Amino acid sequence: MDFGICVASHIGDIDYIERAEELGYSHAWLADSQMIWSDCYATLALAATRTQRINLGTGVAVSGTRPAAVNAAGIATINALAPGRTFFGVGAGNTAMRIMGRKPHSIREYERYLATLRPLLRGEEAVNDDGRPIVHIMPDAGFVNFDDPIPLYVSGFGPRSLGLAGKYGDGAVFAGSTAGGIESAWHMIGMGAREAGRELSRENYTTTTLTMIVLLEDGEAADSERVKSQCGAMAMAVVHYSYDQYRNFGHQPPNALAGIWDDYTALLEAYPEERRHQRIHAGHNCWVLPEEERFLTAEVLASGAIIGTRDQLLERLWALHEAGLDQIMILPNFDTRYDVLESVAAELIGKVA
Repeated sequence: MDFGICVASHIGDIDYIERAEELGYSHAWLADSQMIWSDCYATLALAATRTQRINLGTGVAVSGTRPAAVNAAGIATINALAPGRTFFGVGAGNTAMRIMGRKPHSIREYERYLATLRPLLRGEEAVNDDGRPIVHIMPDAGFVNFDDPIPLYVSGFGPRSLGLAGKYGDGAVFAGSTAGGIESAWHMIGMGAREAGRELSRENYTTTTLTMIVLLEDGEAADSERVKSQCGAMAMAVVHYSYDQYRNFGHQPPNALAGIWDDYTALLEAYPEERRHQRIHAGHNCWVLPEEERFLTAEVLASGAIIGTRDQLLERLWALHEAGLDQIMILPNFDTRYDVLESVAAELIGKVA
């Protein structure tokens, strides 16, 4: 199993990606959210010039913020800097879109986007929304690189979006961290592939899950302050997403959030409706706001992270690998990211093959 890092894109934090490469992480996925982080392509360009082996790409780019041709040119530019180790991850972008007060792409819009994007990533001609052909017309002048393949990794969280990953992707990105969840994701991916007439091989199709990993010290509780300092931001991102789903679609929260839900919704609903979309994702996947720290119960932490002793983690990771997971992508709290990077590398990388 590979271990990757998801990076809250920061133009001044390239050292973190360099250290991940030194420690044996296989991929750096740079997140794309314009109103909270640095531009992912500018950050990727710097990372490409300061690394030699680690695979670099978007984690994930947002379909609704750039036309397919713009994203294709952006990642092909990175591929010119890091040939053969560039990939493109894409999703509908709940956080990036909601924080701007806009809706993510619908499934229909997302599929149309992927259908346009896939040939463009290969330097081939595609058809725009208005039916006009589009293609990069100067691909051989060194501006971009389509000669080295750019794998397309499609993000999905439900049956229809994971079906699109099977239909269009060279791999899928999702959030399952149980063996049953991985097997379910593969079923959805396979259904989408079959509908498109594709035959997917598990050996040639990459599955990646976004989560966090925390190694417990001897006798440490799974909800200790140290644990919260490493994975609390990821756990709260699960809460933020669940609130978005509740607010916009009426979806009920996961059982793990039942104990905090009434207090949490009351907190957010005290904010003016016209600005609540900005408040929901404050601190997103970087830190936990002081007023939200009380929501980091053991159940909430476990919903956003894999927490355990070294032996417990190895057992769980083996189960995920056997279920068909190729890569774990971790996203620690910003302030403790180096500690997590080191501990996961020392205790887990190379131990699940």
